[in-house]
Amino acid sequence: MLSISPAEIVTRLHFDNPWWENGEVEERYKNYPRRFYFKPFFKLVNEFSINRAAVLMGPRRVGKTVMVYHAIDKLLEQGVNPHNILYISLETPIYTGLSLEKIVNLFQEEFSHKRNGELYIIFDEIQYLSNWEVHLKSLVDSYPTYKYVATGSAAAALKLKSRESGAGRFTEFLLPPLTFAEYISFIGKVDSLIETDEENWHEAKNIEELNKEFINYLNYGGYPEAVFSKLIQGESSRYIKSDIIDKVLLRDLPSLYGINDVQELNKLFNAIAYNTGNEISYESLSKSSGVSKNTIKKYMEYLEAAFLIKTINRVDVTSKKFKRATTFKVYLTNPSMRAALFGPVTEKHDVMGTLTETAIFSQWFHNENIDKLHYARWKTGEVDIVWLDNANQKPDWCVEVKWSDLPCTDSRMLSSVIEYVKKNNLPDALVTTKTIKQEGNFDGVSVRFQPSSSYTYTLGANILNEESLERQLSNSLVTNENESI
Repeated sequence: MLSISPAEIVTRLHFDNPWWENGEVEERYKNYPRRFYFKPFFKLVNEFSINRAAVLMGPRRVGKTVMVYHAIDKLLEQGVNPHNILYISLETPIYTGLSLEKIVNLFQEEFSHKRNGELYIIFDEIQYLSNWEVHLKSLVDSYPTYKYVATGSAAAALKLKSRESGAGRFTEFLLPPLTFAEYISFIGKVDSLIETDEENWHEAKNIEELNKEFINYLNYGGYPEAVFSKLIQGESSRYIKSDIIDKVLLRDLPSLYGINDVQELNKLFNAIAYNTGNEISYESLSKSSGVSKNTIKKYMEYLEAAFLIKTINRVDVTSKKFKRATTFKVYLTNPSMRAALFGPVTEKHDVMGTLTETAIFSQWFHNENIDKLHYARWKTGEVDIVWLDNANQKPDWCVEVKWSDLPCTDSRMLSSVIEYVKKNNLPDALVTTKTIKQEGNFDGVSVRFQPSSSYTYTLGANILNEESLERQLSNSLVTNENESI
């Protein structure tokens, strides 16, 4: 049986690292705008004072590989020797079965690198290598002057393995789908659509136009590649479903967790996607998907591991948690997935309420405090989003999500949020609308109304501002430092 020779592997390495020959990253990568996350990520890539690998995690097609190429481009701009940068995608068949150390050894031999040099070594889609965390930790320990970057699409699974075997040697960096603010920036319409006040609230210059882009964001805007391709936008069901969702459900998760019945997993995900933003139970999911409750619990862990969904727990009208939670909400991490599965939506679509709620909630996937988010429901009412202080289990604020302007004039639509504010002694409530921004007082409760699209933009922009991202990076470094003690 023939085997792949080292010479063939080195030839492929040269193909995958064109800067070795011409000193530049391919133009197609340079032309993509940079994610808001790029600055803190590059700081992590260029950090040699601590001996750790950077593990870039996130779902498929959110721009991990492009952000890596942007980092390589910036390293080259700063004068790093092109021969000191290695990029390798472990999805490439020729590398199958190769250990990470063998790859590094071939790189060292090709350019006569010393073990104490400053090299940048990037392993893309590292989850395809069995026991990757053991191999990577060994390299970090063996070559402490090299900087390692690994990317992967199964976020929770990568995080679990990195903390089990890489404590003190890995720094995790999460890249979620595009926020609405990033989407507006990518299409170059920030100046024409958004104005920012002194308190960093972002308002719409033209709410009708912003709402049009909000609908586009719901349909395809979570994926950078789709933003720039009319072909993908016109065939989102084929691109997003086949190239993103199906690969995760039919290949990634079965290979990572040994799932035999992929159709069961597919049925469950379809049921969840169809009901994103709605309250569900294991019982109702079992009936709609035909999957047993015990299997559902296991599969939902896998879907969260792939960063496709997020489960949110319920509290009562006084913000108390339930000892035995029988119902919960599940949100898609990217609202575009629903449109890909069941067709695009318009502003008058029946699901605009829950899809708007999903979009607003998805902005919080970019914040390390997402676990503070809950929803409140009791016999006579419900509030969509509640932020609980983990220390005292009391709410700091609440939001009721609407894709309608009726709440501004019909106080009956505000009865639940008014009751919740009174029960929890909150200063006010925020209610999102379709187009109206105003303030009012209803039954002694101050209510702020904000269009859903501008509120979604504000969340994404403020959660991903430079100060917030720097804080998240610092917290990640501190967490890893504590784990190594």
